[in-house]
Amino acid sequence: MTAKKTKLLLAYDIGTTSLKTCVYSLGNKLKLEASSSEEYDLQISEGGAAEQDPQQWYDAMVSTTRKIFCNGDINAENVAGISFCSQMQGLVLVDESGKALRPAMSYLDGRAGAQRNNAGSRFKRLPLPGLKVAGLPLFKLIRSIHITGIAPTSVKDPLWKYHWVRENEPEIFRKVYKYLDVKEYLIMQLTGRAVMTRDSAGATFMYDNRPGRGCWSRELCRLYGMDHCHLPEIIDSTDCAGELLPRAASELGLPANIPVFGGGGDASLIGIGAGAVNNRDIHIYMGTSGWVSAVTESRRLDLKHMIASITCAVPEKYHYFCEQETAGKCMDWVARHLALDEIGLYLKETRTADDQESVHESLFKMLSEVVSETEPGCGGLLFTPWLHGSRSPFEDPYARGMFFNIGLNTGKRKLIRAVVEGLGFNLRWMLESIESRFACNETIRFVGGGAQSETNAQILADILGRTIEVPKEPQNSGALGAAAVAAVGLGNTGGFDDIQSLIEIERVYHPDEKYSVVYERNYRVFKNLYNANRKFFTELNG
Repeated sequence: MTAKKTKLLLAYDIGTTSLKTCVYSLGNKLKLEASSSEEYDLQISEGGAAEQDPQQWYDAMVSTTRKIFCNGDINAENVAGISFCSQMQGLVLVDESGKALRPAMSYLDGRAGAQRNNAGSRFKRLPLPGLKVAGLPLFKLIRSIHITGIAPTSVKDPLWKYHWVRENEPEIFRKVYKYLDVKEYLIMQLTGRAVMTRDSAGATFMYDNRPGRGCWSRELCRLYGMDHCHLPEIIDSTDCAGELLPRAASELGLPANIPVFGGGGDASLIGIGAGAVNNRDIHIYMGTSGWVSAVTESRRLDLKHMIASITCAVPEKYHYFCEQETAGKCMDWVARHLALDEIGLYLKETRTADDQESVHESLFKMLSEVVSETEPGCGGLLFTPWLHGSRSPFEDPYARGMFFNIGLNTGKRKLIRAVVEGLGFNLRWMLESIESRFACNETIRFVGGGAQSETNAQILADILGRTIEVPKEPQNSGALGAAAVAAVGLGNTGGFDDIQSLIEIERVYHPDEKYSVVYERNYRVFKNLYNANRKFFTELNG
């Protein structure tokens, strides 16, 4: 009798600086069978620009997919579905063939300040045009919140990037067929269809997510000057966007006609991969960026702290979401600028491309050891993690990182630990802002690359004063979430209610009370550093 073929799900996790391809076997649990990753560029330049070449995302898909299947250990014929988890709020403008017309504008891109500031002077006469709240004319703010539960108040929101291109690159803008986000661009390369999942549509602020609606808002398009024709068809995360085209299949080394599912953005699918799918479940993500997110059954908004409810991949639910622009990127900065002469392994000139990943992992393992051996509280040394501005718990593109309270006895080890603690203090500020409006479950799921470090997890538990649960392979939570929605789409699970049972908790951390006094003191000072230096940030960086 012929053995039953094991169904495989191919999940692409498109991050800010790298793409990871994961293959999961589909059984009683989703089991990781293989993975491969590849880095690409993020171009940061003066004026707030942050761009990427979309072709690099696709090339990374091709190379990592071929690497997994080329040795024959895993049979490509068994792939039952393809899905995505990706960075969100990018702007990828394409022509009818799906070709990107210009570099993609990252969610980090903050150059559209003029476009946001002029929101009341274009496209439509408004009541009380001079009255603004959170940077928007009051009338637009009220209509946005009524229709979407959120508003485009940040200069980094994609609406203002769209208008930046319209005003600064009119020749390119005239060729636009569709406005896509990151994974939607890749879906179009694989299927030829221009679509956008509901969670990504919600992040454009043009999506009407009121009960019984679930469509693009023509009113908001008119109000904000968005061409409705540029917006693609909306699908669910579990919908099949199309089948894998022969050309793309040949490049990837896969059979043609594999179903390609919508998947979701990282803000929604990482939570699913963490097992945070029920009301009041909360998870913290620490990757290149970071966030605190709670599942809620109703829309909420806190403009003071820039926290909003975003559309969830789970029907009838939302993520009450508070974002930190740079998290793991701060540790990458530490590795490049503080640790190079502290950790000799990283200085070896003999490493090759083949051992780059292992050396990178060794570096961060040794950094974790350095942090664990350094006194909690760092003798009063503080670090602010706003290396590329802040979105929440306050919005300020000009805010920057700093070390505060350096003394003659301050060495590199204290500087390194202070960075980890600074990330924890900022996450606590975000968590407290969320819970000022919405009571969450006491236990927190912690995922992302930063969650691989036992030291990071324990420091986070100590600073937050909460129990922290870390799932198995926390760095792959986005890919696991993508595989999970594909499994739902294929009809191979009982739906979203079954997902939490698929997530294995590998480690649990409880707060150590003996550090509470020093952390409470440092946290009080940390929260005051922004207001004390706000005008100087603007003077130096504005």
